[in-house]
Amino acid sequence: MKNESITSRDVDFAKWYTDVVRAAKLADYTSVKGCIAIEPNGYAIWEKIQSIMDKKFKELGHVNVQMPLLIPEHLFNQEKELIEGFAPELVWATEAGDKKLEERHAIRSTSETVFCDYYKKHLTSYKDLPLLYNQWCNVFRYEKETRPFLRSREFLWQEGHTVHATAEDAEAETKRMMDVYMWFNNEILAIPSISGKKTEKEKFAGAEYTLTCEDLMYNGVCLQDGTSHYFGQKFSKAYDVKFTNKDNKDEYAYYTTWGKTTRMIAAIIMVHADDYGLVLPPRIAPKQVCIIPIGKSEEVDNLCKIYQEELSKNDIVAYIDNSDKSPGFKFAEAEVNGIPVRIEVGARDLEKGVITFARRDTREKIEVSKDVDIASYTKDLLETIQKDMYEKAKERRDKLTFTAKTYEEMRDILNTQPGFIHADWCGDEECELKVKELKGCKSRCISEEPLITGKCVCCGKEAKHHVIWGIQY
Repeated sequence: MKNESITSRDVDFAKWYTDVVRAAKLADYTSVKGCIAIEPNGYAIWEKIQSIMDKKFKELGHVNVQMPLLIPEHLFNQEKELIEGFAPELVWATEAGDKKLEERHAIRSTSETVFCDYYKKHLTSYKDLPLLYNQWCNVFRYEKETRPFLRSREFLWQEGHTVHATAEDAEAETKRMMDVYMWFNNEILAIPSISGKKTEKEKFAGAEYTLTCEDLMYNGVCLQDGTSHYFGQKFSKAYDVKFTNKDNKDEYAYYTTWGKTTRMIAAIIMVHADDYGLVLPPRIAPKQVCIIPIGKSEEVDNLCKIYQEELSKNDIVAYIDNSDKSPGFKFAEAEVNGIPVRIEVGARDLEKGVITFARRDTREKIEVSKDVDIASYTKDLLETIQKDMYEKAKERRDKLTFTAKTYEEMRDILNTQPGFIHADWCGDEECELKVKELKGCKSRCISEEPLITGKCVCCGKEAKHHVIWGIQY
């Protein structure tokens, strides 16, 4: 039975998204305009994201630090492209108590400025390099239109900031971290992402180039979900970040940054959730199994405890719902919260020697022997669900991936069904802007695939790049 509090996603996708966020108690609106309260269910997902990504970062040699929330205006002004790029979204602190500050301070929207200021003071020799720093923090950007997780004024993220002795090392880091993001999306979130280089117009302000991780939502709208930037020596020169190289000469360091945000939670919802609520891939689910006792029976209670203990011993996060709610309510609650597997243990079923497994992704129910190797069976089922969710999302992405050889073909596709659109481009920004006239369609990334026709989809001139385009959130 459909959850009545959730609008059908095929009727009103935007309303459906908000309904799922609220029904699953992931977040709620607050009195602070444009900002959300991330509720326990939503924050538990973020904690799981943090734990997995943080472990991966540390395996690659990164360490965590914490930099200031407030950034003096003079630091921002040292890199003009950055201040111009972020100026419309910056919020400034001008007073402290009853006194005006001598200098305005921006609330952190991104931290290149303070990291470079730190590196300037602490970097001396090539022997210090590389410095592989990351911080987990909140940032504030004064967005005009907001939606929970998808785009809010305050959000959580990780931002890596690294400095290197050579351009080769820095570029290798830029690519390596994009590979980490792609691994995380594909293997952990079960989201079949694509990656590539941003065009000059779409790259991060101040970067030499930007690599991006792009997802396709169920409705065919694109979502940028993680970026990795190569700055070369631009920021190092602006902030005087130098080191003494092996030839005992001063040289500017090579700089990279990369980041992913709570927007990942929006991607999980819009790729996997359905009209019944949240659907979580097992590898990112804070709670993987809900065990539900049905009826009052000592045998039922004991077996539930045995199952929970066995699952926990095998690193499967399981809990028993011993609340006073009805079984039907418990089923619906586990379903709307996206718990990957539900195990139903009832007295009547035990008389037949069986228990019931329910898959959240397919809503399929499976009867198995109560004497099943519970840990082994559940582990296999969770892996199957993880794989099936990825394949289902990939099938949907591929169905909504199109090729356009002309501007008219691109227009017809966007008027029918948005998605990833492969089309050639001459490299001229005027053509990029003309494509944007089609429902706001923008370049998502430059593909490494061969040219399609060799002619620009917009002007018909010789093409330089095979580009993937799409309407974005």
